[in-house]
Amino acid sequence: MDRDEWLAQVREPIIEPERPICDPHHHLWDNERSRYLLDELLADTDSGHNIVSTVFVECMAMYRAGGPEFLRPVGETEFVNGVAAMSASGGYGNMRACAGIVSFADLTLGKAVGEVLDAHMAASGRFRGIRHAAGWDASEEVRNSHTNPPEHLLLEPAFREGFAELGRRGLSFDAWLYHAQIPELTDLARAFPDTIIVFDHFGGPLGIGPYEGGREEIFRKWRSDIADLARCENVYAKLGGIFMPINGFGFHKRAVPANSDELVAAAGRYYRHAIDCFGVERCMFESNFPVDKASCSYAVLWNAFKKLVIDASDDEKTWLFHHAAATAYRLD
Repeated sequence: MDRDEWLAQVREPIIEPERPICDPHHHLWDNERSRYLLDELLADTDSGHNIVSTVFVECMAMYRAGGPEFLRPVGETEFVNGVAAMSASGGYGNMRACAGIVSFADLTLGKAVGEVLDAHMAASGRFRGIRHAAGWDASEEVRNSHTNPPEHLLLEPAFREGFAELGRRGLSFDAWLYHAQIPELTDLARAFPDTIIVFDHFGGPLGIGPYEGGREEIFRKWRSDIADLARCENVYAKLGGIFMPINGFGFHKRAVPANSDELVAAAGRYYRHAIDCFGVERCMFESNFPVDKASCSYAVLWNAFKKLVIDASDDEKTWLFHHAAATAYRLD
């Protein structure tokens, strides 16, 4: 059974199908393992919910094959801008894919990273910022981020020198790290209060390797660290990306994928605590597709989000599903 057949085993009526949604976190790629391009994205976003726009987030897709190494990531912005232009033509429906683009630049270049940022900006008016993933763990059972970061990347002077270049250009920073590193992100946010930071995937609470069986202890510390981070008013929280295999819920191992009630039961407390701490104007639901597709379908995932806030006001839902993302990423 292939992945699509597996996911098709669970079908649900769409909750609030007319509600406008900006999905602020998905990827695009075409490699030896899998393909997820505009056609595959549209198959998901057209599955019943009213996705009006999306934000692409870097995943080492379509880097330039030649030229200086430090400028090769600009190829990703060029590639995604082409996909965005296809979508904006109207020939693929009303949804505007990749209305915002988050790419990669190596911030450890220090001030020299400004040249890379300027090249991204020149490549697309949709470019909004970068993600330099910092996920690091000592365990060999936990795969570190694709950027191969050192243990304390966010604290390194060279990284912070490069980070300062974002603020000078009005660009944002997407933060991907693991739960033990959240205090380091808080320190960074306090050091650069005028730069927008988007906190990805709840800070990656791990549930595999040495963390398996320790969910309650991890959650208690995570709750405290999230409350501290939320005091930084320049930080927005992405609510999603918690159903990857590394989070340890194990849905990807099942014969039948998760339904929306199971997703809410498994991780609802993470969503509720983040919303309580950050407030709806700094929280945005995200799909993290196709990565979270390992556990559930797109339609089921957004149903889970809607069930989580079923008692919220219409205005609160508008922020959670659209306005917070549009504000953080300066979308039209």
